[in-house]
Amino acid sequence: MPRAETAPTRGVRLPRDRMALLFMVMLVTAAGNTAMQSVMPSIGTRLEVPDFWISLAYSWSAVLWMVMAPYWARRSDQRGRKAMMAIGLIGFTTSFALCGMVLLGGLGGLYGTTTALLLFAAARAFYGGFGSAAPPAVQAYVASRTSRAERTQALSLISSSFGLGTVLGPALAPLLILPYVGLVSPFFSFAVIAVVVLIALRLRLPDDDPQFAGRGEVMVAPFSASSNPRRVVDHPDGDTDELSPALPLRAEPRRLHWRDPRMRAWLTIGLLGGHAQAMILGIIGFLLLDRLGLRATPEAGAAPVGMVLMIGAGATLLAQWGLIPVLHLGPRAATVWGMTTSLIGLAVVAVGSNLHTLAVGFAVASLGFGLFRPGFTAGASLAVTRAEQGQSAGVVAAVNGAAYIVAPAIAVWIYNHWESVAFSLIGALMVATLVVAWRATQRDSELLRD
Repeated sequence: MPRAETAPTRGVRLPRDRMALLFMVMLVTAAGNTAMQSVMPSIGTRLEVPDFWISLAYSWSAVLWMVMAPYWARRSDQRGRKAMMAIGLIGFTTSFALCGMVLLGGLGGLYGTTTALLLFAAARAFYGGFGSAAPPAVQAYVASRTSRAERTQALSLISSSFGLGTVLGPALAPLLILPYVGLVSPFFSFAVIAVVVLIALRLRLPDDDPQFAGRGEVMVAPFSASSNPRRVVDHPDGDTDELSPALPLRAEPRRLHWRDPRMRAWLTIGLLGGHAQAMILGIIGFLLLDRLGLRATPEAGAAPVGMVLMIGAGATLLAQWGLIPVLHLGPRAATVWGMTTSLIGLAVVAVGSNLHTLAVGFAVASLGFGLFRPGFTAGASLAVTRAEQGQSAGVVAAVNGAAYIVAPAIAVWIYNHWESVAFSLIGALMVATLVVAWRATQRDSELLRD
């Protein structure tokens, strides 16, 4: 059997082919989900389902994501990052294939809208329960192989795969709508793409499974009377020195909690800012249908909704591929400047009445979130030790999932009743994020010190 790979030493960059695979794992997930977001308002209108219930159908998946992401992150520390990425892609593929079949049956009149919505929520559970294994594994894989000074840029590159996916998803969704399948076509298309990425991952990314070494006794058949139950816990970096019998056994890092004082400020920032982002994403599709007068012709709404989401994603890429590397923004600066920019974009969206104004406002808000998200992720990563990177990635993924449990549905419900209150609530969350980031986090010069 070939030996599992060992990670490079600190500061050495990952090979381009491996980074490309990690990039594609995140890309297909983001593209599929934003493609879904661009067609779901039209599908919900065609099914005559209220906007609130369409948004609420995502909540069960978000609950599972929040609960399961830390579990998969801990499993990645024990069983390897590659295995968890594979589980995540399998969960994504299963979820999208089932969602497509369920919605196709609902649109075809095989069962009622309530049944279709319940089955859709159940199919989304595969994404929340198993798809949540991939992002923390990818983040931990990169974080454990980069120096502190390089980590913001490296994680920004991985985050930008989500940004690129949110460009490609809405752009491809209208093109993937097939004559006989209709609005649900993107679900099946991205399920097939995910299978291709899964095959490439299994064939091209070297194994990183933990290696077990015998200490003092001969390792024989498992569960036999003389079997040695002790094992070496692999360091997230995969340092081969830890497997040497001459070195003492290193204890596993203590389990991270949400209340850990080192991460508390960054997790608060992630929750507040994440809820603001989830709310504006939740209402943007329905807002476009209303302000462009497309409720009577929902099929015509897929293109403008997709275009606005695509423009916003392009602005996110500009932040993550351009501004952060060029300006060398640290976590605190990226968070503060990002949330300030998003607040300006929110104001433009709130008063916009045509497609051009709404697209510009959403682009400005997305530019800010493109700065905020890597800043918050890198800040949480830098707050803990290298051995705790897997757990940190799991907690961050759980925080990201928590923002999508009820926030989009609540935002849509408030928007349908009191539009100005919805925008005021989102603005208040952004201001609160700014206050915490400014007052409760370390300066970047201190945070980035090696």
